[in-house]
Amino acid sequence: MLLQGKKAFITAAGAGIGLATAKAFAAEGAEVIATDINETALGEIEGERITPKRLDVMDKAAVKAMAEEVGAVDILFNCAGFVHNGTILDCEEDDFDFSFNLNVKATYNVTRAFLPAMLDAGGGSIVFMSSAASSIIAAPNRFVYGATKAAVIGMMKSIAADFITKGIRANAICPATVESPSLRERMKAMGDYETARAAFIARQPMGRIGEPEEIADLAVFLASDRSSFITGQAIAIDGGWTNV
Repeated sequence: MLLQGKKAFITAAGAGIGLATAKAFAAEGAEVIATDINETALGEIEGERITPKRLDVMDKAAVKAMAEEVGAVDILFNCAGFVHNGTILDCEEDDFDFSFNLNVKATYNVTRAFLPAMLDAGGGSIVFMSSAASSIIAAPNRFVYGATKAAVIGMMKSIAADFITKGIRANAICPATVESPSLRERMKAMGDYETARAAFIARQPMGRIGEPEEIADLAVFLASDRSSFITGQAIAIDGGWTNV
């Protein structure tokens, strides 16, 4: 098993990519601390080697306390995030602040809280959740989302450069549209679910939406020693969207 003997910490593990990754990490032998703000979702997380814990990643004190409780981890997966829909003219200041606070500042706080123990233990792999809609490519109506995910890539690259000689690897996963409860809610909010879904599918040259398990497989690889020569990379997993 690729992650045998490793300890992993995941945010937003209650659904979607986070949940699929928690299960995939555990299936590969890791001891997984699966966190989420949604206690109902946490109650539904099942699996050997998975320990669910409630965490609000926007609560700096709670993040610090969690890092102290958990101690050193081999794998840190920053998965929590939010997708705002709209152009700059649709993005009010509160929308801007919330998006950056959740997608960027919370990721900063979690990484900063866990990194010292990882360094003391000799290193580890940090996996960031970015997006193809970032500094890689622009997507319509993703103004502040794209800005936050570009910031995540910049933050990841800086961490990779700063700690490359100290056993830390940092990489970012950059998906296109992936099946998730939040995606389905966004489609419903657009008023015509089937039309919205068809538009998302049409954007991917492969002609389909990605599956959470496909993203989880990439997360497993980046978390494992199989990727030991990879750091500082923003890896698109997008059905060909950014390649055409």
